[in-house]
Amino acid sequence: MTWVFGFILFALGIGISIALHEAGHMLTAKAFGMKVRRYFIGFGPTIFSFRRGETQYGLKAIPGGGFCDIAGMTALDPVTPDEAPRAMWKYPVWKRVVVLSAGSITHFILGFLILLAMAVTLGLPNWEGKAVVGGTDCAAASQNPTTRELTPCGPADPSPAAAAGMREGDIVVALDGAPVATWRELVERTRALSGPHEFLVERDGERLGLTVDVATVQRIAIDTPQGQEGRLETVGAVGIAQGGTIPYAVGPAFPATVEFTGQMFARTWEGLMRFPEKIPAVIRAIGGEDDPERPVSVVGASIIGADAVEQGIWEIFILMLAALNFFVGVFNLLPLLPLDGGHIAITFYEKVRDALRRLRGKAPGGPVDYNKLAGVTMVLVFIGGAIVLLTVTADIVNPIRLPER
Repeated sequence: MTWVFGFILFALGIGISIALHEAGHMLTAKAFGMKVRRYFIGFGPTIFSFRRGETQYGLKAIPGGGFCDIAGMTALDPVTPDEAPRAMWKYPVWKRVVVLSAGSITHFILGFLILLAMAVTLGLPNWEGKAVVGGTDCAAASQNPTTRELTPCGPADPSPAAAAGMREGDIVVALDGAPVATWRELVERTRALSGPHEFLVERDGERLGLTVDVATVQRIAIDTPQGQEGRLETVGAVGIAQGGTIPYAVGPAFPATVEFTGQMFARTWEGLMRFPEKIPAVIRAIGGEDDPERPVSVVGASIIGADAVEQGIWEIFILMLAALNFFVGVFNLLPLLPLDGGHIAITFYEKVRDALRRLRGKAPGGPVDYNKLAGVTMVLVFIGGAIVLLTVTADIVNPIRLPER
């Protein structure tokens, strides 16, 4: 039941994102005086609808998207005589661009707010490998050289970090006065120590000096390849585990979220540029081959979200929801029809073309004839539909699952 709840919850999050995307188009269009005929969530048969003012609102049976019907979105869109003065294509370019991009901007704002809430509750992912304390325990006396498991803590095993006052969520920024950049650097330097040493940690935006009595223990060599039996050596340890997230107080959370959002945009763009080369992995997945880095559909994302809820890994659930909003927002701005980015590109083309015509003493060329682009649009729709079908099929027959903790 927990898994089903997680699946429904993630799907609901996607549905809300879509609803807000279309609401972004609708609200900006209304603000500029354009006529919005319909605002619907879903496709197919109508479940219910109602009219308020000049706009009909409703819900349709297939929860696969939504639409906002603005009168005169293109010059080919037939309008009634009373709609003609408020046809979208008659408005200035900047207003049309604002309305067309409002859906993606809504996704970006929503993704940022999701990450901001995550920063002040669960913390942001530790992508840079900072020396974040995920928890304190004893400095186990030894380690199994084959399985790498630490020996169980005994009454005599010290807990240096806990005894010094180190807490979960602390970030070690310096050791004996020298800066610490990453978790690996902290481990390597700590292994060479024994006895009391000064650890400088950052906690809730403040820096605290903690004197930690480094214990002497047995550990396998740090450069031992994965899967090989290690050789035990005498090293220093303080009894801490690396944290996967970095917690923030309300004040520092905002700039940290801005920075993290920038990183997510960079990763989203990189993933989008590599999308075509990953399509073969989707096809192979249908045949049973696993590839955790292959593209997933909303079905696959919902399955991963459900796994995260079932295992209590809410940071993955929230991060996936934010990442999905950023991806949809960026993808929708690509200059391809029938995406919003394609309409924006045509709007700018008309502006530049008319400016050049004026320089040559000619009248404006009028709206672009979308009929001439119908062939290209249909090809792109076909390709997009095929990719959606492939990814959904792969996610049904061979879904990517989170490993159980």
